[in-house]
Amino acid sequence: MTVNVGIIGATGAVGQRLIQLLDPHPDFAIEALTASGSSAGKTYREAAKWRIDAPVPDAVADTEVGETAPEAVPDDIDLIFSSLPSSVGEVVEPALCEAGYVVSSNSSNHRRADDVPLTIPEVNPDHLDLIEVQRDERGWDGALLKNPNCSTITMVPPLAALDDLAGVERVEVATLQAVSGAGYSGVSSMEIIDNAIPYIGREEGKMETETRKLLGTFDGAAVHWHEADISASCNRIPTIDGHLENVWADTAADVSPDEAGAAMTDYPSLDLPSSPDQLI
Repeated sequence: MTVNVGIIGATGAVGQRLIQLLDPHPDFAIEALTASGSSAGKTYREAAKWRIDAPVPDAVADTEVGETAPEAVPDDIDLIFSSLPSSVGEVVEPALCEAGYVVSSNSSNHRRADDVPLTIPEVNPDHLDLIEVQRDERGWDGALLKNPNCSTITMVPPLAALDDLAGVERVEVATLQAVSGAGYSGVSSMEIIDNAIPYIGREEGKMETETRKLLGTFDGAAVHWHEADISASCNRIPTIDGHLENVWADTAADVSPDEAGAAMTDYPSLDLPSSPDQLI
């Protein structure tokens, strides 16, 4: 069955990447695109300052961009992917859920909310059952779910493998993060040339809290956050794409390097169309 999807915030860095990933997906059909008022009414080709090193997909190039508002989203959209800035998503995403839409969001707002699933499909798919708790508590027919911060999402699967094996008690992580993680205008070129910026606003707190929620246990009514002590230090470096993380983990039980490596290598993948054959 084809899932009709809409992308809100479609012209920005994350929106463009979503289009690139979803366009060839066998299960999804991109049927609606929205952006700010200045882009509404234009074709996607006209509205987007396309920065990906591949052509704008033909399937969306001539799609008219709508305004980001519940009334502008077609009724037949099954799933909305949101790449809105957090300040905008804070208002727009709940409004879409109240209107009956299911919203999968990249923005950081609501990630820590007790009734909002924060998920990595291979790690904590059972947390998606929070959707029913959310609907009961908020009285809407839609649903809001979140993906983690970009640095958190790469660190947690290996930690989950170690936690299953030996119990993770403490984690220290130092990141070296590319400028693309800040969005196209997030770090000016002059600031980053021949430089390293040793602080990324709110990034460290996101890694520390989101990791504990992702590794937590769901009892059918709430997620009980993992009790591990997490400490993060996040740094911006002058590379375009890709993040590097140095991660130290203390476990409750002794683990050999071979045992740790095997736990990660054998950690199950979901065999989804866009997922790697081997997750870690």
